[in-house]
Amino acid sequence: MTKSFKLPDLGEGIHEGEVLAVPVDVGQEVKEGDIIIEVETDKAAVEIPSPYSGSIQEILVKPGDIVNVGDEMMTFSDGEDLQAVKEEKPGRMPDTPSETAVTDSRVAAAPKEGPVPASPATRRLARELGVDLHAVTPTGPVGLVTAEDVQQFAQEGKVAGDVPVPPQSAPDEIQPSPISEPPLPDFTRWGSVERVPFRSIRRATAKQMTLSWALIPHVNSQDVVDITNLEAFRQKHKTEIESAGGKLSLTVFALKAIATALKTHPNFNATLDMANSEIIIKQYYNIGVAVNTDRGLIVPVVRDVDRKSIRELSIELNDLVQRTRSRKTTLEELQGGTFTITNAGAMGGGFFAPIINYPEVAILGLGQARMQPVVRDQGKGDFQIVPRLMMPVVLCIDHRVLDGADAIKFLRVLVDALEDPDELFLSMV
Repeated sequence: MTKSFKLPDLGEGIHEGEVLAVPVDVGQEVKEGDIIIEVETDKAAVEIPSPYSGSIQEILVKPGDIVNVGDEMMTFSDGEDLQAVKEEKPGRMPDTPSETAVTDSRVAAAPKEGPVPASPATRRLARELGVDLHAVTPTGPVGLVTAEDVQQFAQEGKVAGDVPVPPQSAPDEIQPSPISEPPLPDFTRWGSVERVPFRSIRRATAKQMTLSWALIPHVNSQDVVDITNLEAFRQKHKTEIESAGGKLSLTVFALKAIATALKTHPNFNATLDMANSEIIIKQYYNIGVAVNTDRGLIVPVVRDVDRKSIRELSIELNDLVQRTRSRKTTLEELQGGTFTITNAGAMGGGFFAPIINYPEVAILGLGQARMQPVVRDQGKGDFQIVPRLMMPVVLCIDHRVLDGADAIKFLRVLVDALEDPDELFLSMV
C-alpha cells in the first residue's frame, strides 16, 4: 500500500519551509526514526525522521523547494503499518521529533463544523480581525486556512455567516490600510541584472517585519549609558568566564538589567490581545537576543533571565549564539520570548531604531560604546571634562500599550543598573 508523507505542523505560526537536504534515494529502505528530509522553517533547521520502516517509492521535493504544511514530499511502499500518530492540540509542539504527520493521499475538504485547519498564528490573526475561520476559503494544502486567506477575507469586508465583528476587533479601526505592491518595471531595459531567490531566513524575516510594522505604531526613546565602570569590571573577569566556557559580553549585563527593568515596569513584558481587549502580562522573563548569522538575523531566546547569575548567562548565551550560527538551535529555542534585545555595537553601529518583534510590545537596541568627552560635576560647582565610555541605547515601544513617559522610566532603570552595576556584580556567581 502506498502511503504519502507530508510536511507536518512543526510549531506555532509555521506553515512553510525550505528543503535543505534530502539524504535518501528512491528505492532506499529506511527504518523508523531515520532522517529522511531536512527543512528550514521559521529560522530553524529541522531534521524530520521517518515515522515507520519501509521503502521510498517517490521523492517529490528537492533542495531549494518551498513546501507548505501538508504538502506531499515523498511516498512509501511495502512498509510496515504506520504507528498511531498522537493527536496534537492546536499550537502544541510534538513531544518527540518522530511525531510527524503521515496521511493517506485522500484528504477530505475542511468541514464547516468543528475546528478549521489553521496554524495558531492564523487563528490569533483571525481573532484580532474578527474573522470566522469557517467562512474563509482555504488556499493552503489539505484545506489549510493561511494568514493570507484571513487577511484577504478581512480586506474584502466580509463577515462570516453574518456574524457581527466585535467593536474591539474592527479591522477598519485598528489596522492600517493594506498597500498593494505595484508591478515592477523591466530593469533589463537599463542593463544586466541578477535574480537571487528570496527565501529561507530573509523570507521569514520579511514576513515578520512586515507584520510588526503594519500592526504596531512604533515610538522610540534614546539615551546614552556611561559604561566605564562596567567595562572595567568586564575586562577584569572576562578571562575567568572564558575558562568556564562563557563570554562576558555587554549583552550579558544588558540581559540582567532588562530583567530588572521588566520587573519594575511589567507592562513592557506584555502582549496586546485586541480580540479580548486585554493586555497579557507575562510572569516570566524570556529575552530574545538577535544573532547575526551568514543566513540573516535569528532571535534565539534566553529563558528565565531573572533567575540566572551573570556567570550562568555568560555561559548559556555563548552556547546559544554558537549553536544558532551553526544551525543547531531547536524551534523551541526560538519561541516564547517576552522582550527582545539587539546589539549592533559589535559591528560598529550607533543609534538605530529596531522594529519590535511581534507580538511583543518593546525592543531594546544597543550601539557601539565609544570614548567621549563628558562634563561631570565634581561637587561645589566644580565641573570637569573627562573621557568616559558612552554607549547609545534605543528603546522602541508599541504606542498602543506604552507611552513615551513609560519608555523614559524604563530606560532610567536600565541606565542606572548599567552605570552603577553593584547589584549585577553581586549575582556574578
